[in-house]
Amino acid sequence: MELLQKIRKYESMHIVFWLIKDTCWMLELKWLGAVMMVPTLTLAIYLIYKTLKTPDVYINTAIFFWIAANSFWMMMEFFNDNQYKYFASIPFALGFVFVAIFYLSGDSKITADTDN
Repeated sequence: MELLQKIRKYESMHIVFWLIKDTCWMLELKWLGAVMMVPTLTLAIYLIYKTLKTPDVYINTAIFFWIAANSFWMMMEFFNDNQYKYFASIPFALGFVFVAIFYLSGDSKITADTDN
């Protein structure tokens, strides 16, 4: 079975956790939002691990940094009077770096099934 097919269910689950986390942020459900960071970031790390030997690792790493930045920002809004939310720009910037690496590297072809 192709790698992309093997991890598809984890990607889908990851998106569900991410949406729940962000919905909790929007609805200001502080503790549930904080708890949902754990499975969301854990699955992001798992996807990085599963794609280590593919170009998709760069995109998955960018997604991890994006979720980490959003999670940090959410926590600052929830529990720290938003004082340090601008530090979220660091993982956001790292995400941009990994997206750039993905697109500038020679083997950054999209791995979706485009052969028909």
